[in-house]
Amino acid sequence: MSDQTNGETVTAFCDAWSRGDVEAIMSAFTEDAVYHNIPMAAIHGREAIDGFIRPFLGRGSIHFETLHQTVTGDIVMNERLDTVSQPGTPDVAVPVMGVFELRDGKISAWRDYFDLKTFTGE
Repeated sequence: MSDQTNGETVTAFCDAWSRGDVEAIMSAFTEDAVYHNIPMAAIHGREAIDGFIRPFLGRGSIHFETLHQTVTGDIVMNERLDTVSQPGTPDVAVPVMGVFELRDGKISAWRDYFDLKTFTGE
């Protein structure tokens, strides 16, 4: 895939998060994908990733604002501000650095680096 196509795939994926479109989010992953929020344990396989993402979005919403994005071949990196909204709690804006590995136009690995204390408010 071209750099432009891989960048567009990740941009569409991030936009799907902001819309809360779980089906579009899940269809972006390969069957054997790995999702790793670096402060937590990695999640292996699209089915397990779905089991994490669907309940998370069921509790609220998250808006991805991409500040910068760069693409080199099958690697897409973006700096984002992810704003998490959940009923009854103030919104939390979390600075995030995301690394995406793509294979055949799908996300095969996604790593997000952020400070968990920013998210939990500790």
